[in-house]
Amino acid sequence: MNVATDMSLWGLVMQASLLVKLVMLALLLASVASWIVIFSKRRLLSQTQNDMEWFEDRFWSGGNLKDIYAETQAQADTSRGMPSLFKNGYDELRRQRNAGHATPQEIVPSVQRAMRVALSRELERLERGLAMLATVGSISPYVGLFGTVWGIMSAFIALGNVKQASLSMVAPGIAEALIATAMGLFAAIPAVVAYNFFSNKVDFIENRFQTFMEEMSGIVERGMNSATPTQRAAPEKPRPAPEPTRTPPEL
Repeated sequence: MNVATDMSLWGLVMQASLLVKLVMLALLLASVASWIVIFSKRRLLSQTQNDMEWFEDRFWSGGNLKDIYAETQAQADTSRGMPSLFKNGYDELRRQRNAGHATPQEIVPSVQRAMRVALSRELERLERGLAMLATVGSISPYVGLFGTVWGIMSAFIALGNVKQASLSMVAPGIAEALIATAMGLFAAIPAVVAYNFFSNKVDFIENRFQTFMEEMSGIVERGMNSATPTQRAAPEKPRPAPEPTRTPPEL
């Protein structure tokens, strides 16, 4: 009965050497920390994508930038996500126009810079925690392997100090050592899977953000050009317009 108790999972953990116990504890803490990051990152990216979908639907439903700005301020958190990019770009547009700048060459680069700054902040927020997942996923198997090697080495050293060796004498030491390897894989596999999934998700969101920035810059540039008298004096030749799928807002 004692042998059965000693060979249970908890019994093997408690019988392990101090170093192996520390290795197991470190792997357990790493696993808990990675799962906390996984749940929080999943919630953050889902919320960011939902806000992005809502804002794009509103942005391409027509109207003008001023109305979109007022509605976004009232219904969305403009401190994050795509609404943050739009808010920073529109605020810079208003500052440039209030300063007396009226040409696209003066205004468009400033609007683009403001949105790039907002994009950098957003990427920092979305990528926060991914480095920890990558670290846990890459080093946990090696930490578990270190515990395994140490445990097996201790078991064979103890086996060499007895005259009559048997499998029952070395089996507990090897079993407790292999638990460290199992815990290393238990910590690493979810972290690696989550890191790859979230990295692809962040790349997808970043591409959508950059596309919106280009479209926003184009809308501002076209609006400034249409407001320039020289542009109105020389209208372009009519071109066959493609079937519109979205209604761009006006400046």
